[in-house]
Amino acid sequence: MGNGDTRVRGFAARAGGWSARHRWAAVGIWVLFVVLAMGLGSAAGRVDVSESDQLKGETHTAAKIIEDAGIEEPASETVLVQSKDGGPKATDAAFKAAVGAVVDAVDATGKVTDVQSPYDTRTISEDGRSALVQFDMRGDSDTAGDRVEPVLNAVERVQKDHSELRIEEIGGASMMKTFDDAFGDDFQKAEYSAVPVALGILLIAFGALVAALLPVALAVTAIMATMGLMGIVSHLQPMSDTANSVMLLVGLAVGVDYCLFYLRREREERAAGRDAGAALRIAAATSGRAIVVSGVTVCVAMAGMLFTGLAEFEAMGLASLMVVAVAMVGSVTVLPALLSLLGERVEKGRIPFLHKAMQRRAERTNGESRFWTAVLRGVLAKPVVSVVVAAGALLAIAAPAVGMKTQNLTLDQEFGDSLPIVQTYNRVNDAFPGGSEPAEVVVKAADINAPEVKSALADFKDRAISSGASRGPVEIKLHDAQNIAYVYVPLVGGSDLDKAGASLEKLRDEVRPATLGKVDGVQAPITGQVAGSHDFNDQLGGAVLPVFAFVVVFAFLLMLLSFRSLTVAVTSILLNLLSVGAAYGILVAVFQHGWGASLVGAEGVGAIVTWLPLFLFVILFGLSMDYHVFVVSRIREARLRGRTTRDAIRHGVVTTAGVVTSAAVIMVAVFAIFGTLSMQSMKQMGVGLAAAVLIDATIIRGVLLPAVMALLGERNWYLPKWMHRLPDLTHDESPEPVAPPVAREGERAGV
Repeated sequence: MGNGDTRVRGFAARAGGWSARHRWAAVGIWVLFVVLAMGLGSAAGRVDVSESDQLKGETHTAAKIIEDAGIEEPASETVLVQSKDGGPKATDAAFKAAVGAVVDAVDATGKVTDVQSPYDTRTISEDGRSALVQFDMRGDSDTAGDRVEPVLNAVERVQKDHSELRIEEIGGASMMKTFDDAFGDDFQKAEYSAVPVALGILLIAFGALVAALLPVALAVTAIMATMGLMGIVSHLQPMSDTANSVMLLVGLAVGVDYCLFYLRREREERAAGRDAGAALRIAAATSGRAIVVSGVTVCVAMAGMLFTGLAEFEAMGLASLMVVAVAMVGSVTVLPALLSLLGERVEKGRIPFLHKAMQRRAERTNGESRFWTAVLRGVLAKPVVSVVVAAGALLAIAAPAVGMKTQNLTLDQEFGDSLPIVQTYNRVNDAFPGGSEPAEVVVKAADINAPEVKSALADFKDRAISSGASRGPVEIKLHDAQNIAYVYVPLVGGSDLDKAGASLEKLRDEVRPATLGKVDGVQAPITGQVAGSHDFNDQLGGAVLPVFAFVVVFAFLLMLLSFRSLTVAVTSILLNLLSVGAAYGILVAVFQHGWGASLVGAEGVGAIVTWLPLFLFVILFGLSMDYHVFVVSRIREARLRGRTTRDAIRHGVVTTAGVVTSAAVIMVAVFAIFGTLSMQSMKQMGVGLAAAVLIDATIIRGVLLPAVMALLGERNWYLPKWMHRLPDLTHDESPEPVAPPVAREGERAGV
């Protein structure tokens, strides 16, 4: 291979060549892009997903009616007054005195409105030992958590005066404050600690500060630019805090990975004796191409979320897609310019003992991983055994996923019983099933006070109880000016979402048609937490097949066009599905069955949070393509240089093992941070992502992929004749000469 050979084509090679020749211009354009994106995004402001856009179905209809009417729903609060063992009942003077003291105390704070005594609303439990004082917080419900502290203090003072009773507050505002105090910084700390963790691992991988800082700098600037772009795009597709957090996770993962791939290849070529210009050109044509193929594939996977019809998923998908695209473009444009500018200075800030150890290891192993060389020797010697053992192990790990149960986690499942407010939530649900999270019927009529409407409302109230969907009390709140009524129906089943869901179905399918449904022009969508969960599950269930089909089909086509091999495209899809299946199996084993849950500080909650399987599929299918494209590209490159297929597999895997391991360790470490968070849903996400990446980078890429390719031999590069007319995207190859025909014939003959 000539050092000066510049016969390379394709986007990545051309971009890298231009960037290296116009170093300052490339860096300047990137900095200008990041600054402009942030500035314009800040000026535009971010539009977040509104409640009415969160879901389709009845939940959406109800939210739209409330939004159009301009009704600001206040944050509702409840104080549980409950007799302890042997304490007074609701009919006793001491109990009544405590209730009166609560009413007076919360009212005196000036922070609340519409205080209602349980003796007026009949919110007294059947055993007469529990009662609920209800009221609303003044002001905006979104910020009610910031104003609820004086009310909580007032309730606490009443509790001190009535030790024979349990007096505890719960509601939207108090839960908001409690969770903000306990976990508010939890997620933010995890986000902030991800960058130092990645930098630390890169320092170990490169042994030099400048080389370690480059991937982090690229990832961070890509994230900053994407944050700005999210503000601009949010005026067309609303965004959210969740989308922002997912974008940061994905941006850090792919930004560091892409830079790592490029930088390692450039260093490898220089270590082989090539000059700086030739090393950059080769890195651009090989790793640069792999980055483009991988980036486009990840973008396609993320675009799958746009087919869910769920605003939160659409926001996550678009934000992730943008950060991957920005990181990909940055990797093949500004990175070559920085490497060209830095030259040998990329080795500055060497960590003495690490750098020397790496040099000695590189000299001994010729840049190849000794561990993976040993593993590959065994895998290639017995590929059938390797496939059976590795695939069997992954199928065994995936087996528990067959019995996966998904649901929206209840408060006690999400946070355990570590917080007093969770215990209060359970006590309210035990005493008043469904009372803490009632179904909410939003009734809209031309005249809400018309006799037929009032009669239908009264009939609905009676039938909700007589049908067995509710034990009452059913409360009706009128908004005369807007001709809207709220009907609050405590559902039988309480915090048991399956039973509460059955009660909701009775309201929707039996009670409503027989009452409000008979009045012309009346709308009565039923919303609330149970209804929202029900509608979300229905919509998500309907989205699974189209999202799955879109991601798999487009990933298959991209691999087919990028490698011009039907075999590579099929095996890449199957191996990715296997790693996703294994991740599902681990999730079910740990969080549904509780096997080893204590090892990750989790509890077996008996279910996987509803949104996670689809989210994991899209994210993992995209991210695992990083490694697959990188490894297979290197194998194909070695094959085109004239190596036998088996030798190309060995060379491709052992020369990429170091960078794939480093990239995987960073991803696993970052995702594992989220596995340490207090919320069970975040633990599930962190453990699922970390486990899948670990499996993908080790068992899949180190054992199963080479074993399968060794068994297939020349069939790895099979492309039916009728497919030869497909577009050829393989042109960004290394400028190495292709093996002469004689060599290929010799290989086919087994020479």
